[in-house]
Amino acid sequence: MVDLAQPIGAPLPNWRARARPPRTPLHGRFCRVEPLEPARHADDLFAANQLDQAGHNFTYLLQEPFQTLETYRAWLGQVAPADDPLFHAIVDATTGKALGLATFMRIDPVHGVIEVGNINYSPLLQRTAAATEAMFLMMWRVFEELGYRRYEWKCDSLNAPSRAAALRLGFQYEGLFRQAVVYKQRNRDTTWFSIIDAEWPRLKQAYGHWLAPTNFDAQGRQIRALGSFIEAARAL
Repeated sequence: MVDLAQPIGAPLPNWRARARPPRTPLHGRFCRVEPLEPARHADDLFAANQLDQAGHNFTYLLQEPFQTLETYRAWLGQVAPADDPLFHAIVDATTGKALGLATFMRIDPVHGVIEVGNINYSPLLQRTAAATEAMFLMMWRVFEELGYRRYEWKCDSLNAPSRAAALRLGFQYEGLFRQAVVYKQRNRDTTWFSIIDAEWPRLKQAYGHWLAPTNFDAQGRQIRALGSFIEAARAL
């Protein structure tokens, strides 16, 4: 019997486990986010990653830079069939070329929690509208389509670009998990961020304003930064 004198969490009498993410594409104005298919995506992804000649994109990933197309295609063939993590290719809407990867991972339908991870944006995708839109499309699937309660972003605490990206995209900092992981024979303290369902309507509004054609000039450059829209939406 529950002791009503003790504090307890908010009741969720209508909560039901959610569906797992489907293997269907997400279409935006600047990109598509579609389930990874090595036969279609490997060549484009490998070529785009080769532009990162120093291999900096792999510093905080579990993998090392791939030296040949064959080894990269073989790795994609191993990870593509998995349901968790569920790998997606990010495809430029204009060129039709795959320029990056991202996954849904640690998928928990019972509690309505998904993490976005394994993000590897090639130099051709970094700092583009497509890069941001891809994250919005995945966020849209989690909250709008599937009705999950929580969306997580975690990264090595030393990965300054990833921390900055999480905040720019609207994630809230939650804390530091010390000595959480050992990878590549080194320690990782993990920084946690999240978005919850109560925050989604305002974030969706902010992204809608940012993605509007009127927010981009003739050269495709943003007029107002995403952060300003998010800040304004939170102030409402």
